[in-house]
Amino acid sequence: MTYNFSVSPDFNPKHISGWFIFNTWLQKTLAEPIHLELYNDFASQRRAIGEEKLDLIYANPFDAVALVRQQGFIPVARPTDHSDEAIIAVAESHPAQCVEDLQAGLRIATTDDPDVHMMSMIMLEPAGLDKDNTEIKTKDSYVLVAKEVLNGDADVGFFLEATYNDLSSVIRQQLRPLLQSHIQLIHHALLVGPRLAARREDMLGAMLDMHNHDKGRAVLESIGLEHWQEVTPEDTEFMIDLMETLVKS
Repeated sequence: MTYNFSVSPDFNPKHISGWFIFNTWLQKTLAEPIHLELYNDFASQRRAIGEEKLDLIYANPFDAVALVRQQGFIPVARPTDHSDEAIIAVAESHPAQCVEDLQAGLRIATTDDPDVHMMSMIMLEPAGLDKDNTEIKTKDSYVLVAKEVLNGDADVGFFLEATYNDLSSVIRQQLRPLLQSHIQLIHHALLVGPRLAARREDMLGAMLDMHNHDKGRAVLESIGLEHWQEVTPEDTEFMIDLMETLVKS
């Protein structure tokens, strides 16, 4: 039986080859056939999730809710010292100096990354802005979000902090972060589904040990990480409760 693995589409494109390297390492470590399927957007990946095609996924916090609560996925590990934070950025020349300077009719460039969009919309609330008095432009990638802002086609852009920091220096020099979240409790995590759950402990042990070996460190570097830490079901339930609270706020 071949198991299917996927990665949340909000990862930096420069790490595409790295995730294939990680998948190869995982197959050799577990001695199991694992196919990596990368999706171009959240909609197509969610269709695969809904059709229960996945056995392993590096999931964003928003999708982790459905995977754990509805499909019985269990957490394995998360990157150490990597929380999901959102950045609202404007062009360097934009007159706004704080979020309260933004006004109704604001043109927003965003992706369909649900947790980043949600956190960013919450950060706009002090300016009295919401989905009803703003214009949302959904783009396929954070690079395209940046392009919308720099071309003057959007007033602000919503970014995942890690991906914003990975933008080229040329692009970042033309942007200015206006506000950043500091929740520190929301994160991506590797989740394993019921068909592969019996290998959870083997997987966890190997992942926690990766950074102790040259080959493992090289694999981690290829996906932009330094090392992993265990995620317990209790950790995940806490994060899910927090996510649900934020959605309702």
